[in-house]
Amino acid sequence: MSDISAPSNLQIEDRNTLKHKWYEDVFAILLGALFIGMGVTVYSEAMLLTGGVAGMSLILSYIAPLSFGTFFFLLNLPFYLLAILRMGWEFTLKTVVAVTLVSIFPNLVTGWIAVETLSPLFAAILGGAMIGMGMIALFRHGAGIGGVSILAHFLQEKGIMRAGWVLLSIDAVILIASAFVLPLTNLVYSIVGAVVLNLMVGINHRPGRYFGR
Repeated sequence: MSDISAPSNLQIEDRNTLKHKWYEDVFAILLGALFIGMGVTVYSEAMLLTGGVAGMSLILSYIAPLSFGTFFFLLNLPFYLLAILRMGWEFTLKTVVAVTLVSIFPNLVTGWIAVETLSPLFAAILGGAMIGMGMIALFRHGAGIGGVSILAHFLQEKGIMRAGWVLLSIDAVILIASAFVLPLTNLVYSIVGAVVLNLMVGINHRPGRYFGR
C-alpha cells in the first residue's frame, strides 16, 4: 500500500516548476512595501523602534531633521553590493524597488491617514505584524527591504540560519543601543514589537513551507 502522506511525482514536479508571474511579483512588492511603510508610520507616531536598517533610520529621524525615508534609502546603498554578489541582479533590482517604495510610502501614509490617539502597546503589535507581513511578501517574491534583510535572506537560502532568527539577533543589538535615545517604556514596547515581527517571519517564512518562486 502506498503512503498517502507522501507527495506524488506530479505534485513534486509542480512544486519545482511553479514560478511567480511578473505581475504577481509587482503586486506583492507594492503591497509588501506598503505594509512595511504603514508599519513604520505606526512606529514613528508612537516613537518606537524596529530592527535592522529601518530601526537605525528611525533612531536618526528622531534626533535629526531628515525623514525616515531619507535615512532608510541612504543607509541601504552599501548593502546592494552584497546583494549583487550573493543574491544576483534580479534579487537586487527587486530589492532596490522595494527599498525605494518603503522610503516613499511613510511620507505618503501620513497624508492619507491622521492618528489622534495611539496606544504604544497596540502600535508595537500592529506595526510589528504589518512590517513582518510585508517582509514575508517580499521574501517570497525574491526581494528584501535592504540592509540586514539581505543578509538574513542569503543565510536562509544557504540553509545556515532561518531569516527570523538572524533578524532577531541583530534587532536585539539595535534595541540595546536605542536605550540611549528612547525612554525605557518606549524601549519595552519596541521589544514587544520586535518579538511580534520576528515571530511572524520566523514562523511563516521557512524552507519547505512555501513553494512559490
